[in-house]
This record gives sequence, structure tokens and C-alpha cells, in this order.
Amino acid sequence: MAKLTKQDIGKLLAKQGILIAFALFIIGFTIANPKFLTLDNFENVVRSSAILGVMALGVTFVVISGNLDLSVGSMMSFSTIVVLDLHDKLGPTLAIPAMFAMTLCLGALIGILVGYLKLNSLIVTLGMLSAIHGLTLTYSGGKNMDIADKEGTWFSIFGQGNILGIQTPILIFIALAALLGIILAKTPFGRKVYAVGGNGTAATFSGIRRARVVFLCYIMSALCVATAGLIQASRSMGSQNTVGQGLELEVLAAVILGGASLLGGSGTIFKTVIGVLILGFIQNGLLLVGLDFSVQYVVTWIIIILAVWLDIAAKRGKLMSPIA
Repeated sequence: MAKLTKQDIGKLLAKQGILIAFALFIIGFTIANPKFLTLDNFENVVRSSAILGVMALGVTFVVISGNLDLSVGSMMSFSTIVVLDLHDKLGPTLAIPAMFAMTLCLGALIGILVGYLKLNSLIVTLGMLSAIHGLTLTYSGGKNMDIADKEGTWFSIFGQGNILGIQTPILIFIALAALLGIILAKTPFGRKVYAVGGNGTAATFSGIRRARVVFLCYIMSALCVATAGLIQASRSMGSQNTVGQGLELEVLAAVILGGASLLGGSGTIFKTVIGVLILGFIQNGLLLVGLDFSVQYVVTWIIIILAVWLDIAAKRGKLMSPIA
């Protein structure tokens, strides 16, 4: 039997480290609390992670293209508040497409600034985080939103309904992950996203319209954020105007955990889903073993640091090196 070298272990961790970590988390929390690995608990974790997961799917495209999107938390707050407000003014049939259109306009603005004007994505989306938060407060007048007639509307189906015994948020998450996974892995557009993130200059010289690809990635991100906002609004039938505050960091953590490189050019939808579930199961497992909710923030920070180190070290080919 061949002996594993440090290089072999490094390659294994670089390619399958996320799946190994996921298995270890499941085993560890199951030993700590047998209730962890039950069907009911698994369903609850996936359902509670659906909003974060839907947002992470769109951000995966952005990160693979070599950019960042820190505006998704504020944008989700905006989407949630808008659809709740328009629900009572226009009815759900018109409120939903109107909210999607407004959210896509925000995504298009970011796409133009980063893609066509070639501004730094970190600076642009960080600025948009504050701008959209201000827009949300202005739109809502600083007030929270609630649906007036919660019993007489079909709007709750997106966050509270179920189809064939499976909760709707889970089905939306799965369906969107499958669709975007196919787009990223099997279409010319998906290949262009990888090419632009891997080497934007080379992609441009090969005839790929880099600006257009980046623009469409931000449109994809905005579409996913609007979907998440719809689920959030439908789940609670009301919302604070800061409901998405801080989610941008959790979303980015999930995408990085899924193996999407901050340097661009790598990542998959499937592994992003695994990254989302890891965060969800960690939070759930910590609560089941009796640790305070605030500990989750510390653990999430540690996980982000480890994930970034694994990403950069693997890219340099020094994963097992003491100077990685």
C-alpha cells in the first residue's frame, strides 16, 4: 500500500477538505447530543439555513468571477421591507414582481460600477451596504413592516407552506441550487465566469466580454437576494428594517467554506450548499450542547480564518508547509 506524503494530504485537504470537515462536525455533535442527527433536527437546520443558502448561491457566482459582494445583507432588508409594504398596497401578485424589479436594479447598479467602470468590488459593495441601508430606512420611514391581513393572503406559502410534506423554503433552496449548479457547471456562461475569475486579462484576449460577465454575476446575486427577501417576508409576515444586517459576513463565510477562492476562478454550487449546511449545523450543534448563542460568532470567525488560510495556502502549494 502506497504511503501518503504531505503533498498527497495537502491535495486531499485542498480538494475535499470541506467534505471531511462536514463529516467530522456531524460525528462530533452527534456524540455530544444524540438528538443532533435526527430527521426533525436536520429538517429544521436546512429550513433555518435556506435564506442564508439562497443568498450564498448568488454570491458564489460573484466570488468565482474574482469579486466580492458585501451589500447582500442590506439588500435583503430592502427586499423584505419593500415586498411587505407593497403587499398591502398592491396585493401579493403585483408586489412580488415589483420587489424583484427594484432589487435587480440595485444589482445592476453594482454590476455597472464593478463590471463596466472597473471599480474595486470591495469598495463599491461596502459603500452600497450603507447606501441601501439608508434607502431602506428612508423607504420605511424608520418603521418596521407588517402585513395587515395575515390570515387572508396566500403570501405565506413561500415561508410557511409545504409541498408533499417538504417545507417550501427547503424546496426553493434545493431547486435554485440545482438550477444555478447546472448554469455554472454546464453552460458557456458558467465557463466564462470561471475564466474571468481565473485570469481576467487572458479571458478578455480570448474574446470573453469580462464586463458583461461580471455584470450578470451581480444580477444573479441580486436575484437570489430578492428570493431570500421573499422567503423572509413570507415566513414572518412582518419584519424589522434591519433584518439582513450582518448576513453578508455569514454568506461570505459559507461561500469560502464551500471552496470558492477569494482569488477567483474556483468554487462550485454544491460545495457552497455544504458550506451553508456546515454553518447551520455548527450553530445548531452549539445550542444543543448548551453553549451560548454568542459563541457562534467566535466560532464563525475561527472557521473563516481557517478557510481563508486553507484557500491561500492550497493555491500556493504550501498547505502542509510551516511557512504557508
